[in-house]
Amino acid sequence: MDQRWSVLQNGSDVRGVALDGVAGEPVNLTPEIVRSIGFAFAQWLAEKKGVPASGLKIAVGHDSRLSADLIKTAVFQGLEKAGCAEIADSGLSSTPAMFMATVFENHAYDGSVMLTASHLPFNRNGLKFFTRDGGLEKGDIKKILTMAAETGVFDAVAVSGVRKINLMDDYAASLAAAIRKGAGQGDRPLAGLNIVVDAGNGAGGYFVNQVLKPLGADTTGSQFLDPDGRFPNHIPNPEDAEAMKAIIAAVRNNNADLGIIFDTDVDRAGAVDKNGNPINRNRFIALMASIVLEEHPGSVIVTDSVTSTGLKQWIEGKLGGVHHRFKRGYKNVINESIRLNRAGKESWLAMETSGHGALRENYFLDDGAYQIAKILIKTAQLHAAGKGGVDGLVAGLPEPAEAKEYRAKIKTADFGPYGDELLKQFEQFVANEPGWSITPNNFEGVHVTVDPAHGNGWALLRKSLHDPVLPLNIESEEPGGAAKIAARMQAFLSQFNQLDLPKMN
Repeated sequence: MDQRWSVLQNGSDVRGVALDGVAGEPVNLTPEIVRSIGFAFAQWLAEKKGVPASGLKIAVGHDSRLSADLIKTAVFQGLEKAGCAEIADSGLSSTPAMFMATVFENHAYDGSVMLTASHLPFNRNGLKFFTRDGGLEKGDIKKILTMAAETGVFDAVAVSGVRKINLMDDYAASLAAAIRKGAGQGDRPLAGLNIVVDAGNGAGGYFVNQVLKPLGADTTGSQFLDPDGRFPNHIPNPEDAEAMKAIIAAVRNNNADLGIIFDTDVDRAGAVDKNGNPINRNRFIALMASIVLEEHPGSVIVTDSVTSTGLKQWIEGKLGGVHHRFKRGYKNVINESIRLNRAGKESWLAMETSGHGALRENYFLDDGAYQIAKILIKTAQLHAAGKGGVDGLVAGLPEPAEAKEYRAKIKTADFGPYGDELLKQFEQFVANEPGWSITPNNFEGVHVTVDPAHGNGWALLRKSLHDPVLPLNIESEEPGGAAKIAARMQAFLSQFNQLDLPKMN
């Protein structure tokens, strides 16, 4: 495949640099390249469905990125060249809503395209693709990019007609209806609650006026709701420390009952309880697990590989579920949950510590707004019963004393095999290290359990999903334990001259 297209693959979606403005990052997601990708998606979808491209209906939406109109126009031109029967413009949209364009009865598009690069800087953009079966897989993206490269660039074409659709109105209404039904408190189940939203100037601002207010919530204190692709206030990312600091301040300043934060395209979310305590990463998974396991006792909860030991104890010991720690990558986690269900093991929730999460009841769609809807249902029920807020559902969750993450860069161009060999040697190192042992039932990298005398915790060394990097996560149950583990990890890693090691003190 021509490298102009192959470098744009980012696992199960496409990402690149769409605008100038950052030194050392030349534009590679050009209108010419995107045109051919739009054309290739239509060809791929026609082949998948066994129909001519002239019979396809495809919808396109975007988040608040500055390059949205430029990239959207190029996609339209590619779909036009393919001869699609209908091209729809959803305008400012969320990623989950673009999937819903393929399943809502009053839309029922054959496929959809979401233009987003999640929380990445202003100069980036990308494409996510959906069919009625869900988001595309890594192999599908490779095939589409291969087809685009074979097509090559072509001149802009006139677009004969694009239909404007109000998809977000329908999607927001579906969320409000789900909350009303689940809460069982009438048309305004959130009345009497102050709930603040931080949309980070992404696409999530709709949640205030189209979901919360119609349900009766007081949304005083909500912030950064206006779409602005410069992201002037903070990175729209529930994992980002500054972003969480902003929503925590909003909750405390307004004495809110709950705070909600979304990423740019609303496929991820986080929360803050009424006391100003963040509910993200392990705590967010614990909260969602408590809700899901009340509805589906004994369910398998699939998470990524860096969740804490305390979370496993909580899910299995406190909630009576089964914790299945799998690989990083939201598609990996979701697909594993789907696989378990097909194998006869009920799994109703798949979540990453990043905030990506999907529920079986919701098409296993990676949908931050739907997760928040589940939390709001529980919030309304607890409020009506006079039982406080959702913070009580995660009270007592065991938290590690220390949690650290380091990233060692691999300097050699052939970084894949180099990383594989290093992990193989690490297993041998662990076998001879006092107090260290390989953690059973691990599916990614090398996960090590460390006894109380040598650090009292665990370490995970793995290859990055896409980059020439070895992420290292360390967790300890005692102050100073992470430093003990890190010292031994540094002793091992320092033997490799093709690694650029971070400071691990």
